[in-house]
Amino acid sequence: MTVTAAEPETTDAATTVPTERKPRTLAGILTTPVFLAVVCVALFLYIRGQQLDAIEKRSINQQVIVAAFIEHLKLVGASTLLVIVIAIPLGVLLTRPVMRPAVAPLLGFFNVGQAVPSIGILVLLAVAVGIGFQKAVLALVLASALPVLRNTMVGLQGVDHTLIDAGRGMGLSKTSVLFQVELPLAVPVMLAGLRIAVILNVGTATLATFTNAGGLGDLIESGIVFSRTPILLTGSVLTAVLALGLDWLLGLVERLVYPRGL
Repeated sequence: MTVTAAEPETTDAATTVPTERKPRTLAGILTTPVFLAVVCVALFLYIRGQQLDAIEKRSINQQVIVAAFIEHLKLVGASTLLVIVIAIPLGVLLTRPVMRPAVAPLLGFFNVGQAVPSIGILVLLAVAVGIGFQKAVLALVLASALPVLRNTMVGLQGVDHTLIDAGRGMGLSKTSVLFQVELPLAVPVMLAGLRIAVILNVGTATLATFTNAGGLGDLIESGIVFSRTPILLTGSVLTAVLALGLDWLLGLVERLVYPRGL
């Protein structure tokens, strides 16, 4: 007899459940990186074909672009790592019966973090605790933790209780059932939330320029302030490329860790 995990239902926009996984060919897997490479080449050819003035040459030379891209990656990487460390264990705890009284207050807190506009969070933290890289990372965590938290809870709550009972009947402890049954079955839903959080972080990190945290937002701000389309276009396109590229990588990870048989 084969028992499959019940498909969890979503209750709000912050929760995303992955659809049924379909086999993908090598061409399908390579479509996204090839497209992103073409976009980058097109951007390079466009910039090279422009008659850049002194401001543009100073803002979009190789050294400045690489430095801004690396700063943006650091912002996204640090904030995403903190989201994983905070939201996943917390999501697991909130699905345990003993923690039910804390579900509403904690979800309310993280709901506020996503409901408030990202620029508002950055400004409030800048006023309260100062500016810089670390403060921007904290704001990114508050703005993107909810999808991971909610999807962790939904993924675990969607596991078929007959599978949990079967594990307990085989003599597994509650901890063993959690790590050997519940979490593996919840991984696809959890990773869907993580992909959303990463994309949110990439976009929101552009606003970190207003708190002196650097990143590709510096290029976008310069393009707006100086009314220079090449600078603005460079920052915007590279931000989109980074978001799509990271989403593609996480999609590959999701396929690798997807439980067999689902």
